[in-house]
Amino acid sequence: MVDLKKYRNIGIFAHVDAGKTTTTERILKLTGKIHKMGEVHDGAATTDFMDQEQERGITIQSAATTCYWNDHRFNIIDTPGHVDFTIEVYRSLKVLDGGVGVFCASGGVEPQSETNWRYATESGVARIIYVNKMDRVGANFYRVLNQVEDVLAATPLVMTLPIGSENDFVGMVDVLTKKAYIWDETGDPTHYTVSDPPADLIDKVDEYHEKLIETVVEQDDAVMEAYLEGNEPDIGTVKRCIRKGAINLDFFPTYCGSSFKNKGVQLVLNAVVDYLPDPTEVNPQPEMDLEGNPTGGEAVVDPSGPLRMLAFKIMDDKYGALTFARIYSGTLNKGETVINTFTGKTERVGRIVEMHADSREELDTAQAGDIVALLGIKNVQTGHTLADPKNPATLEPMVFPDPVISIAVAAKDKINAEKMGVALSKMVQEDPSFYVETDQDSGETILKGMGELHLDIKVDILKRTHGVSVDVGKPQVAYRETITQRIEDSYTHKKQSGGSGQFGKIDYIIEPNESGSDFEFESQVVGGNVPKEYWPAIEKGFKSSMNVGVLADYPTVDVKVTLIDGGYHSVDSSAVAFEIAARSAYRQTIPKAGPQMLEPIMKIDVFCPDAHVGDVIGDLNRRRGIIKSQETTPSGVRVKADAPLSDMFGYIGDLRSMTSGRGQFSMEFSHYEACPRTISEQIIAEAAERRGKNK
Repeated sequence: MVDLKKYRNIGIFAHVDAGKTTTTERILKLTGKIHKMGEVHDGAATTDFMDQEQERGITIQSAATTCYWNDHRFNIIDTPGHVDFTIEVYRSLKVLDGGVGVFCASGGVEPQSETNWRYATESGVARIIYVNKMDRVGANFYRVLNQVEDVLAATPLVMTLPIGSENDFVGMVDVLTKKAYIWDETGDPTHYTVSDPPADLIDKVDEYHEKLIETVVEQDDAVMEAYLEGNEPDIGTVKRCIRKGAINLDFFPTYCGSSFKNKGVQLVLNAVVDYLPDPTEVNPQPEMDLEGNPTGGEAVVDPSGPLRMLAFKIMDDKYGALTFARIYSGTLNKGETVINTFTGKTERVGRIVEMHADSREELDTAQAGDIVALLGIKNVQTGHTLADPKNPATLEPMVFPDPVISIAVAAKDKINAEKMGVALSKMVQEDPSFYVETDQDSGETILKGMGELHLDIKVDILKRTHGVSVDVGKPQVAYRETITQRIEDSYTHKKQSGGSGQFGKIDYIIEPNESGSDFEFESQVVGGNVPKEYWPAIEKGFKSSMNVGVLADYPTVDVKVTLIDGGYHSVDSSAVAFEIAARSAYRQTIPKAGPQMLEPIMKIDVFCPDAHVGDVIGDLNRRRGIIKSQETTPSGVRVKADAPLSDMFGYIGDLRSMTSGRGQFSMEFSHYEACPRTISEQIIAEAAERRGKNK
């Protein structure tokens, strides 16, 4: 039986360009998993194996790999940093026990770092902070510490202090042992010496050592009492307290280094072993029954328990569909049958493999705590639970955000149309934030996603990976509709045509609901004017009608419907009659309730050189952007703004032109807001034109 205390399931996450993939590459070299390091900028990193990743120098999908350090097994997931692929970070964090948050020493806490940090906190994932790129111009370890406190509201526990910075960065001092680690200029990660700290750092090391001890002794009352009496705890006790505090998310052990220059990664690996939890130390996953109600049970990490595993990623490669799963409880054997609790169908596990990026190693068995890939599983999607058929239970599913942008694609000919259908169904299975719909009126295939880059890469995968020739339309914004007035109304559905008729009368209030609430239904009917068994049909009628708004056919959101009275007929009333009444009531009342168009507003974070900040702000104002803040950093200016998605198409090209190629930006969905009248009128006119064409 494998010792689960020696397991570490960790993710590496950060903002774009903070050095996650380079750090993963160094870890694989140090742990002996690879013998030659590939560089991201050369398109040769092990975990960036897609063509699109190698060309663009970014990570698009999370990659899993397994390696060993100090006889501990690391299951590592390297996640993307670009905001359009946040979903990959979210679903990886759901199945991990610990993480390494990588921050750039000159860029600091950047926008995507905030999003990833929030996801990790929501998922209860213990983290180590690694301030990378200490060799970069503008690197400042202490400024990043302040940003972690101010922006992330987190407590960094400083474990190392840098010796020098930028070109003079040579190593770091371990604050706990007060020993200096200094690397030579060969670039070999194993060529370092351990010595006493440089004279000019001794006072600072003493100050941070004292701070560290004072912070961690709070984790244990007996240790704290002894410390207050003048007895400093030994290193073993301090490490035990750090581990406890890190797992409780009270503080985050913080390291510095330069992955590219091979300085400091060993200390981070030691910290993963010393301070991040093994699978038995994290809170067990709550179990639900097949209807989604909590059972009170938990999937305790125990190889002898009933089988419980969560599929967190589907990937299609040359050998077929791979289902990545985290086993929370029980043991899985090759050839075994499991039940998918979402579909209720059984699946046979053909093969179990341990992944190393895009290569694999066959396994006969896997157990609680393992992250493996399964072959032969057909009808499983991200977030589904696979369980023991004799003792099924469901784990907490994953919730994914709605897409905000869409494009229309059309196959060039019939052969490509067939290939496109197969390819898109595989791509939808792989990425739960990617949607494909067919427009009922025009027959066009609509792709929906999280941003321009997201859809751009999907089209690229369609063309190159699947060999489909397609024509691509212009990006479209996912507008919404809502109402602004409260209306009390009544509708009677009455139909008599030989035999039994249809009858349903409803009195109701339709009113605006708070932003982000989507749709809410309530019944205040007392007495039997509308029998209780018809309420779900009325709710269904209203809810299904909300999919098509009255202004421009976009979904209606943030509406509350209250059923206050009505009438029924003992023979002619039925669930269908009341559902039809609710649908007709929607069409009758919504136009009277002050319908209004809503547009998606994006959170924009732009980084640009000082000399171009005026141009950037002027351009954002032209795009109806509202500037939220402006912050000067050593290497430029960071501008935060809110702007409508419809005005941000093609922004990256314009930003690069304005800033001579030096500007960067990230954008994520923030909220929906009322459209200005001129834009509403334009959207409604375009919808009317579409309807006219499709008649």
